[in-house]
Amino acid sequence: MWESETVTASDSSDQQRTASDGAVTITTDPTGELLVPLLAADTGPAREWADAAEHDQVARPDELEEGDTHLNVTRTFCFADLSGFTAFTREQGPHASVRQLGEFRRITRNVAAKRGVRVAKWLGDGVMLVGTDPTPTIALGMHLVHHFSDSAIRVRVGLATGIALLFEGDDYIGEPVNMAAKLCNAAAPGEVLAVTAARNLPAWVQSDGEISVRIKGVGSVGGVHRLRLDLPSGE
Repeated sequence: MWESETVTASDSSDQQRTASDGAVTITTDPTGELLVPLLAADTGPAREWADAAEHDQVARPDELEEGDTHLNVTRTFCFADLSGFTAFTREQGPHASVRQLGEFRRITRNVAAKRGVRVAKWLGDGVMLVGTDPTPTIALGMHLVHHFSDSAIRVRVGLATGIALLFEGDDYIGEPVNMAAKLCNAAAPGEVLAVTAARNLPAWVQSDGEISVRIKGVGSVGGVHRLRLDLPSGE
């Protein structure tokens, strides 16, 4: 991932910054800004498959285990969408809706990268995000709600932490995936509903306590946290 950094005129284009694991080359993009690569250990699906299949990675074809591949992983899933997007498009027209959707995707990509959360797939006016650590994933969902709190269209979010099946390398199947999606659908504009441990919440996020949420096709689901921001006034 890349982060733009403005530097002074004394900085040269071939300047290097020393990181814990060596030198990091700073490169220049066409805008004249310098781009600094952010280095991090791989904690995604590829690393987990490699760890789980240590023998199979170098096995002969006749020694490779048969059958479909799958892996159980613990993840936090975040579904977010622009609430009322269809009505907004009908009232404001396609150009306004495209601008709103473009901002939503741009902010989501940028904040997800900075918080170490992966955009799994775009869902029209929504998105599915996956995090290996629940706290940054919750922070991302809350960030989106905060950013669009004064927007013409507000964001709603559903989150769930649990074990899912990692199928064919990059597809997730299981209860926490479905739960996060359904909680997003049940949430009101500007609301965040989450099934996760309270200890996973960032310091600036509070829970109004556990509530029961009625979900279409499922019924009443208990143990759901309604989350809210706890920021200093004016932020």
